[in-house]
Amino acid sequence: MMEYEATIGLEIHAELRTSTKMFCCSKNDPDELRPNVNICPVCLAHPGTLPVINREAVRHVLRVGAALGSRLADYTEFDRKNYFYPDLPKGYQISQFEFPLVSGGSLAGVAITRIHLEEDTASSMHDDDTETTFIDYNRAGVPLMELVTEPVMHTAEEAGNFARELQVLLRYLGASEANMEKGEMRVEANVSVAKRGERSAAYVEIKNLNSFRTMERAISYEIERQKKLLAEGKVLEKQTLGWDEDRQKTFPQRIKEGSADYRYFPDPDLPSLRISEIPGFSTEELLASLPELPYARRERYISLGIKPADADLFVREAWLGNYFDTVASELKGEKAALISAANYLANDMMNIVRDFDRRDSEFKDKIGISPSSLASLMRLVAVKKISSRAAKDLLAEIWGTDQDPTKIAQERGLLLTLDPEIIRDTITKVIENNPTVVNDFKGGKQAALEYLVGQCMKILRGAADPENLRNELRKALS
Repeated sequence: MMEYEATIGLEIHAELRTSTKMFCCSKNDPDELRPNVNICPVCLAHPGTLPVINREAVRHVLRVGAALGSRLADYTEFDRKNYFYPDLPKGYQISQFEFPLVSGGSLAGVAITRIHLEEDTASSMHDDDTETTFIDYNRAGVPLMELVTEPVMHTAEEAGNFARELQVLLRYLGASEANMEKGEMRVEANVSVAKRGERSAAYVEIKNLNSFRTMERAISYEIERQKKLLAEGKVLEKQTLGWDEDRQKTFPQRIKEGSADYRYFPDPDLPSLRISEIPGFSTEELLASLPELPYARRERYISLGIKPADADLFVREAWLGNYFDTVASELKGEKAALISAANYLANDMMNIVRDFDRRDSEFKDKIGISPSSLASLMRLVAVKKISSRAAKDLLAEIWGTDQDPTKIAQERGLLLTLDPEIIRDTITKVIENNPTVVNDFKGGKQAALEYLVGQCMKILRGAADPENLRNELRKALS
């Protein structure tokens, strides 16, 4: 079969975190459950009303551009994007076309084409039983950032990694919560397949992708569908597709529109902007306002010797990274204890807290051990004063009490036993009580040794170094 290659570009919409909507004073509240309460004559497009630009929404987009190393516009304007749909009360959407706020830049190795600002549409809800469509205008006019990538990705995994990294960045910047399950972040994928080394103009746009996994499955399906059509000698059609979650396949919606179909023209009710003339919007001031960015934080953790998977967890779950940073400040210069802290935090502690909401704002008081107590516990592990098993038990015991780990270890007899005679006596007893297992080990079954180590640890109540026990057992059994 001829070798084909997919080309993928993404269009990602993110609702911005502002107090009010893009062009009016109606509340921007994504958690509002009552329909049609956050509305006003402006966002309902009553005759004679005039829009006013939301300054904070413009600042959010510019800060995203600064974080991506993009070119920030000096001149920008808003345009009318004309199309007719029930959830668009004006019959046009206020967006940006020729002069976006942000151009260029990159994220996760993916080049960015542009980022512009527009208003969101209302929400349509379909009742299949009554064959009725309801419109909720709470979302109409909410500030919406649209980011368009260059078509430089080739696999669904690349696209998924980029979208996840953007979500993390938006949260770090406070620009958007970007929760896909709430529709605060929506992804559309442009996919085309051609002979390797060539490019096809017949791309498809896949809409209604409401999770990262769904996006990856839809892209993978579409790549294989187009490959099959090309192999059969068929011509690909440029079109807009939906994704059927139940059938796990794409389906046609309409012929893909072009920019000419929207009849863009500058909105006469809104002024053009000279960004450099707006106080606080200079590139220098925007850069100075940025926090430590996710990629920099990830690199910092890895430079400490933390496993990449754990570093990525601390970046994605900012509350957990913040907690780890406090623990790390207690363990400066103690690398072994620091690495142990990262391992226990990413695994054992996450097992304890996995049923809780993990958002920083709601979860900050739910960690049941202070950073200083965890640091003390990790010092015991690092200098091998307690075993790994004992550390797990101690972690569970002091959770929610903030007791001193060293004191509890002493009271429970969990400090590692260093008396060689006690170790030898324990090994002798375990060997005598487990002749079958001993024969299995001598017969070549390495798993039998781990059983004997476990029996020793049980007698010693975890107060021994497992590696030392393995070495002593091998000597006794040789």
